[in-house]
Amino acid sequence: MAIEGRADARKGGRIRLGMVGGGEGAFIGAVHRIASRIDDQYELVAGALSSTPEKSRRSGAALDLAPDRVYDDYETMAKSEAKRPDGIEAVAIVTPNNVHAGPTYAFLKAGIHVICDKPLTVSLAEAKKMRAAVEKSGLVFALTHNYTGYPLVRRMREMVRAGELGEIRLVHAEYPQDWLTGATETSGNKQAEWRVDPKRSGAGGSLGDIGTHAYNLADYVTGLELAELAADLTSFGAGRKLDDNAQIMLRYANGARGAIWASQVAPGNENGLMLRVYGTKGGFHWRQDNPNYLFWSPLDKSTRIVTRGGPDAGEAAARVTRIPPGHPEGYLEGFANIYSEIALAIRAARVGKKPSRAVHFPTINDGVKGLAFIEAAVKSSKANGRWVKP
Repeated sequence: MAIEGRADARKGGRIRLGMVGGGEGAFIGAVHRIASRIDDQYELVAGALSSTPEKSRRSGAALDLAPDRVYDDYETMAKSEAKRPDGIEAVAIVTPNNVHAGPTYAFLKAGIHVICDKPLTVSLAEAKKMRAAVEKSGLVFALTHNYTGYPLVRRMREMVRAGELGEIRLVHAEYPQDWLTGATETSGNKQAEWRVDPKRSGAGGSLGDIGTHAYNLADYVTGLELAELAADLTSFGAGRKLDDNAQIMLRYANGARGAIWASQVAPGNENGLMLRVYGTKGGFHWRQDNPNYLFWSPLDKSTRIVTRGGPDAGEAAARVTRIPPGHPEGYLEGFANIYSEIALAIRAARVGKKPSRAVHFPTINDGVKGLAFIEAAVKSSKANGRWVKP
């Protein structure tokens, strides 16, 4: 009951990790650092933590990094760390979306594995260039769609692939929040400021920030090929250049139908990520804010509750479960599962091997699919909801 190799977390030494972005005042950088340490697989040893050198140095000091390994920019960091015998093996890129591609190219060129926050970048064209660079490098590249790390999300994926739901007919994913209902970006909120700025965020607002999570979750669990979509993107906030609400219909190649709703202007919702999937033999639904319970409804039978760590959780969930049922695991542990899966891939790469088939995490291909989804949705909405192929 645990990710393989967890007991041997430091075999061969902890993975030396660097970070680009994530300095003082940044939310997601702290989450990445916590996630990387939960299973004792990584040690943060270097960083270019801010675009402002002074802020980067203050942040490095607060994290107890050696002064000579706190860098003013990611280019210097990549070159310097590549020359050190104790240089970083992997880097976490936790910057706004427009600063994902540059560091990726720099660290891949330096022979360093990359862990990148989502969405991958700001355009599909750039995403494809990044994929070519990753494929050429032969290095590990991971995209932190962290919800794929939840044990019961993996159970859902396992059930679909085992045919327990039969042929999939209906898919519904939603991710409502309320934090941009007011003019949050004008209140000094750093996280809001860059998310409503198309230069830093890309073409999608709520679409790119949380809609990609909903899309990725549906894609990960069902494995269905998206054939076309029709989108209605709205900016309710006065003067906003990017959407804060997205409603999207989906048509899948197998004939299934789906829908995605992503909103950051829905009062009363915090992080309400949810997935429902229905097939010819049954259906299930799962909520991220109550992640230790999966509601499974076999056709013509009473609905069952599958608990994380319980007797019906299955092998895929069991290998990423730490503690018995009844003790909740959530956001940070799910994020940590992604980091620990990546660690297994990096450790295998140390000796020129691939990890076992059970190990999986979002990759560059998921990033490209996410940008194709964003651009198709934007194109569709601009054409008054016309159906568009991603």
